[in-house]
Amino acid sequence: MKGMATPVLSPALKTTRRSFLRTSLYGAAGLALYSGEVERHWIEVSQHDVRIAGLPAVFDGMRIAQLSDIHLDEFSEPFFLQDAVDRVNRLNPDAVFLTGDYVTWGISTRKFAEGAAWQCANILTGLHCRKRYAILGNHDVMVGPDLVTVALADNGITVLTNTCLPIEYSGSRFWLAGLDDPVFGNPDPELAIPARIRNLPNEPVVVMCHAPDFVDDLLAHPAGKSIAVMLSGHTHGGQVRLPLVGAMQLPPLGKKYVEGWFRLNGLQLYVNRGLGAVGVPFRFDCPPEITLFTLRSA
Repeated sequence: MKGMATPVLSPALKTTRRSFLRTSLYGAAGLALYSGEVERHWIEVSQHDVRIAGLPAVFDGMRIAQLSDIHLDEFSEPFFLQDAVDRVNRLNPDAVFLTGDYVTWGISTRKFAEGAAWQCANILTGLHCRKRYAILGNHDVMVGPDLVTVALADNGITVLTNTCLPIEYSGSRFWLAGLDDPVFGNPDPELAIPARIRNLPNEPVVVMCHAPDFVDDLLAHPAGKSIAVMLSGHTHGGQVRLPLVGAMQLPPLGKKYVEGWFRLNGLQLYVNRGLGAVGVPFRFDCPPEITLFTLRSA
C-alpha cells in the first residue's frame, strides 16, 4: 500500500539465510563428490547359492561370476574395469558370464565407442578364467553389434546371440543360452532355446538376457517353462536412488524387475546392478556389483 515501509531483513535473518545457502552448497558438492568418486567406484561382491532342479551332481558347487554394464570409457575408466577384473580373479570362478553393455552410445561419438569396445575386450582378457561367455546389450547394438561381437570374440570370449551351447563335465551337462538384446536387437527364443533342449531330464537351461523385463515375454513363450535361471543387467539397479523416492530413472524393459532375485513360476531371475554409469557419472545408494553364484543341485 502507498506509504507502507519496505520490510528490512534483520542482520540475524540475513546471516541465517546465507548460512543455509552455504551449507546447502557444501552439501550438494559433497554429495556429488561422494556419488561420483566414492560410491561409483565402490564395488560390492554379492554371493548367492542358486538351487536348480535337475542340475547334475557334478555341477554342484560350480561358481559363476557375473559382470554387467561396464560402459567403458565414457564414465567407466579403464583402471576401474581392471579393478573389477582383479576382483573377479580373486574369487576364482569356474566361469564368467558377461551380460551386455560393454560400451556407451550417448555423449561420445560412435568412433570413440568403437575404440572403447576393443579396449574393454582387451582388459577382459585379464580374466584368469578361460570359460567366458557374453551377450550384447542395447548400447552394444546401437554402437554396432558386429564390431562389439568381433572385439569380444577376438579376445577369447564366446558371444551368444540367439544361440546356445552345452556346459559339459564328466559326461553331464546343462545348457547356456544367450538372447539378442530385447531393446534394440531381435531376441528369438526359438533359436536361443530350441525345442531340442527344452525340458530334458537333468539338463537344465540357464539364459543370459540383457533386459530383465523381457522375462515376461519368455514366460509366455513355450521355451519359458524350460528355463531354470535367467541372468540380466541393464537397469543399473536404478543407479541413483533417493530415500522415499527410489530410482530416479529406469530404462525401457528395465522398469519392472530392477535388481536382485525374482522367482517367477519356477524361473529364477537375477538382475545385476552392473559396474558402470550412463547419463551422469554418479551412483547413489546403488553401488556397482559383481555377482558370484554357486550352483546347487535341488
